[in-house]
Amino acid sequence: MTKAQSAEYESLLKRLQDKLGGTAKKARSRLEIPTPQIIWVGKNTIFRNFMDFPKALRRDPEKLLLYLNKELASAGYIAGERVIFLGRKTPSSFGALIDRYIKDYVQCPVCGSPDTHTEKSKPKVAFLICEACGAKSSIKGNYA
Repeated sequence: MTKAQSAEYESLLKRLQDKLGGTAKKARSRLEIPTPQIIWVGKNTIFRNFMDFPKALRRDPEKLLLYLNKELASAGYIAGERVIFLGRKTPSSFGALIDRYIKDYVQCPVCGSPDTHTEKSKPKVAFLICEACGAKSSIKGNYA
């Protein structure tokens, strides 16, 4: 390839990249959330893959269970890798609640990164600290 051909190739490549612009990359979250596996046994609801969620979100399983118990207005307890809730709960409600939990207690409100951790300064005051941008945001509740 000659210098002229190389320069022409480079200019065509640059023009193509300019036309594509921001459509070349689509924003995709690195946070991989599994689908809740819910089954009913008698009058109880069993959340079969519960322990996958605290691992993916890097949160305490007890705190996530406390949040689900409050939102579902039901008692639930951890039994191995699963959680057993009293009463029949709809499978779609678990997905919606976990999405809300992620929005309120995992994602950084400034940059949207899931790379966060929580820190308590006083008994009822907790902060969400982003490891990506360094933002420190207060969070409500005792579930993070």
